[in-house]
Amino acid sequence: MNRTRRVFIATGIVGAAVLATAGWLRPRDLPAASGHALDGNAMTIVAAMVPVFLAGALPVDAGSRADAIRATVADVDAAVAGLPPSMQAELAQLFTLLGIAPARWLLAGVATEWSTAAPAEVASAIERWRASRIVLLRSAYDALHQLILGAWYGNPRAWDAIGYPGPPNLLQ
Repeated sequence: MNRTRRVFIATGIVGAAVLATAGWLRPRDLPAASGHALDGNAMTIVAAMVPVFLAGALPVDAGSRADAIRATVADVDAAVAGLPPSMQAELAQLFTLLGIAPARWLLAGVATEWSTAAPAEVASAIERWRASRIVLLRSAYDALHQLILGAWYGNPRAWDAIGYPGPPNLLQ
């Protein structure tokens, strides 16, 4: 057996153990808030990632920026609610892992809580996931990237900045 195969097998075993642990640690009797697909922990993580994924696209004014981040998190929540249950469960496992301090540090390199993490620290974690040799981390990056950018650019408040007039009115 060569080194690459051993690394692949070890990564698979560790990944399976991590996901199993996340599933076991996720509280079954505490669902997300009524009407939400994401729980408070997940929303906090998404809120920390939105300014990084949308660097340069968010409003500069602090109040408008905070409103835009809140709206984007709400739109990500709505998008997740529309996903198949199996994908919702996978995202829930990811957010559960990222909410556990040792796993957050190991997987993302973020030492503090997401709510207090510096944007540079979050950006570094996201970049590591994007360029990772571990498929699971790249998949997490891809999922969060698509959800956040889709939520932002699907909102009419972002259209003026990119010169998009909105969808055509076909009923005219």
